[in-house]
Amino acid sequence: MSVTHAPQTADVLARQDPELAEILLGELDRQASTLQLIAAENFCSPAVLAALGSPLANKYAEGYPGARHHGGCEIVDVAERLAVERAKCLFGAEHANVQAHSGSSAVLAAYAALLRPGDTVLALGLPYGGHLTHGSPANFSGRWFDFVPYGVDAETGIIDQEQVRTLARTHRPKAIVCGSIAYPRHIDYAFFREVADEVGAYLIADAAHPIGLVAGGAAPSPVPYADIVCATTHKVLRGPRGGMILCGSELAERVDRAVFPFTQGGAQMHTIAAKAVAFGEAATPEFAAYTRQVVANARVLAAALAQEGCVVTTGGTDTHLVTADPAPLGVDGRTARGRLAAAGIVLDCCALPHADSRGLRLGTAAVTTQGMAEKEMTRIAALLAGVVRGTAEGARAREEVRDLVDGFPPYPG
Repeated sequence: MSVTHAPQTADVLARQDPELAEILLGELDRQASTLQLIAAENFCSPAVLAALGSPLANKYAEGYPGARHHGGCEIVDVAERLAVERAKCLFGAEHANVQAHSGSSAVLAAYAALLRPGDTVLALGLPYGGHLTHGSPANFSGRWFDFVPYGVDAETGIIDQEQVRTLARTHRPKAIVCGSIAYPRHIDYAFFREVADEVGAYLIADAAHPIGLVAGGAAPSPVPYADIVCATTHKVLRGPRGGMILCGSELAERVDRAVFPFTQGGAQMHTIAAKAVAFGEAATPEFAAYTRQVVANARVLAAALAQEGCVVTTGGTDTHLVTADPAPLGVDGRTARGRLAAAGIVLDCCALPHADSRGLRLGTAAVTTQGMAEKEMTRIAALLAGVVRGTAEGARAREEVRDLVDGFPPYPG
């Protein structure tokens, strides 16, 4: 939230609901005074926040532009068409659906468009970085479909392409899913397309994490290869929390009907407007430079963590993601995360391939938005390692974190 927008909002809330105003300002302070290394988070722009808090939040708009179930949608129709056209142009897609409420909603709609309950689906296994929607028994995906997991090479941590091909030939899946929440390397979309064609499967790319890098030209695009691309509009893309689906014109109607009316009700028009703002921002040279810096920062951070003694999965990264095992520093991932949180360093745990312990998952999208570069990544790695080892005293480490982030306010003003 911008420093100009936040006090105005707080003033209104202070009069109407002072208790909630305190919560809002408390979260603003938390974000500004701690180090945000969660790979799925970012700081969206004041313009995106303005759209989220706009009068479009009042409008009910079930359906699609020109075919709504409610009256008075003339203006919101323009907003949604703008978001769709910007998304199509940004990603080179024939069709875009911008109504999905989240990445999981987008994946659910993709499955609904292409599959029937009981169909076989090949996807990256959860222990190797697959998402809940890639077959978790606690999720709709694992309950409704027969998921066959593929994995990564035990030595390199890279997706085992031979295993993918063998499993596809053996199980003849209706769809193959490529994508991950903790795989730091580029996905070989051409390979997955080849395998999908060989066995007659649909190819679904879950690009929730790399789609922002794709927008800036810092990662390969799945659009030319996948039948359907599912994505989020936050993370590196730096938009509002929400989902998006890209596909060819031949699947457009099936995808739209899978979103509404099959899996969702009314569109969130304020969020769709905010998505349009983010797509416009992502089409600029400044955003392309930002994505290149995100990747450069992640590579420096990965190398510095390895030098500090962590075992970095796949030996590095191509993206904004870094996954690392802190065991050589004397603790497991969950213990490390707790120590880091106490010092004001916010990140996640993740599964480690072919290991019983948990690792750390970090991302450089938010700190790069704040203006941090390679020098700060080296400093962050040293600070993180000291906290995890227990050699950096808690209060002193917290003060160093505050000193670092004070020089890079997320919303300077």
